[in-house]
Amino acid sequence: MAVLAGVGVSWYTRLEQGRADNVSGEVLDAVARTLRMSQAERRHLYLLSGLNPPLAPAAPPGGVPAELHRLLQAWAPRPAYIRDRHWNLVAFGPTVEELLGYGENDHNCLVTFFTNARYRELQPEWAQAARGVVARFRGDAARYPEDPRFDAIADDLRSVSPEFAELWARHEVAEDGQAVKAVAHPDHGDLVFEATLLTVPDLPGYNMVMYNPKPGTGTAEALERLAARELPARVG
Repeated sequence: MAVLAGVGVSWYTRLEQGRADNVSGEVLDAVARTLRMSQAERRHLYLLSGLNPPLAPAAPPGGVPAELHRLLQAWAPRPAYIRDRHWNLVAFGPTVEELLGYGENDHNCLVTFFTNARYRELQPEWAQAARGVVARFRGDAARYPEDPRFDAIADDLRSVSPEFAELWARHEVAEDGQAVKAVAHPDHGDLVFEATLLTVPDLPGYNMVMYNPKPGTGTAEALERLAARELPARVG
């Protein structure tokens, strides 16, 4: 095993016994390749050795699997969408446009937040949320320090949104998690959602954002009325 991994036998013995010092990522990668470890096993090996796990690779080509598209459809009338690590919208459910204000020309959640007038009009707490949105995007960018696309998105947005430029200059960082999102909808009334961000194991760097009605706000009832309007009555 030591020979195949290209390390010394005595050193590898100490590694197996948990007595090796100054273990490098290169050596761990060699061991992982020799043992044909999966990404999850490789990550665990790093953690056992006291090193930060390697970043997940970019998502494989082929787009969003059909079963995830079906999940977005099944979640309706509650809105949900999938975004990649740059916050690009890659798939969304049938009510996202109507309930959240996204349009056919919206391709990036961050850009939409600062440039889509209809989206902004529907968000009664837009100003309070803006700071956290920018901090979370910077936090995601920090996970991929060698990816220039994050800076490119920020640079383009700074040129068209003074509000984003001011917040981006603060260098604040936050992590994504659960949140409450309020929508003041002209047709469906005041809606309040609990937004949950889920990782997509088969698509590294991708997240599914699912909105669920907050209890006691009348949102569930509004969605039931929307579903009844959109779905034809079953005959027979």
